Amino acid sequence: MIIDWLVLTILICLCLYLVIMLFYYKTLLTKERNSKGFMRNNLDNTETIIRKLQVQLQRSLGQIDILTDELTKIKNDLTSLRTRNSQYRIENDKLRQRIKELEAKIEALL
Repeated sequence: MIIDWLVLTILICLCLYLVIMLFYYKTLLTKERNSKGFMRNNLDNTETIIRKLQVQLQRSLGQIDILTDELTKIKNDLTSLRTRNSQYRIENDKLRQRIKELEAKIEALL
């Protein structure tokens, strides 16, 4: 009788232990699935943000190339304007000298 009682008690304790472990591991599995889902969503969002930033970076690099080309053109225009300005100054100085010569001739004639 004691052996039956002892075996029955051990079996009941074992069943209780197994039920408790079943619920424990079930809870752990649920937490793990939730965590996995959260990480998957987080990674998807991160990938989306990275793609958007890559597109913005490519656009910015394209704009930088365009601005660099425009800057080069403007530098070339500036150089040509400086050259033209120097030529106009030289021509202006020659014309002033010619005006002075003509004024001197006019005064000589008077």
